[in-house]
Amino acid sequence: MTRAQQMLEKYLEAEAAVLEGRSVTFGGRTLTMADLNQIRDGRKEWERRVAIEATATHGGRAGYSLATFE
Repeated sequence: MTRAQQMLEKYLEAEAAVLEGRSVTFGGRTLTMADLNQIRDGRKEWERRVAIEATATHGGRAGYSLATFE
């Protein structure tokens, strides 16, 4: 598992915990429901990084092709 995947997992766990009404300590900060938007922003950033890594491991291809119909 890459660092990006590990970080994404942590953000997903933090998001789930906060949604269940628990507070979590992440990066030295205690996060609560009020911090949910920050957690989601972080999750989206790590999802983006995981996607970039996945694209790079597939030879720069995003997993789809572009077709032009004329």
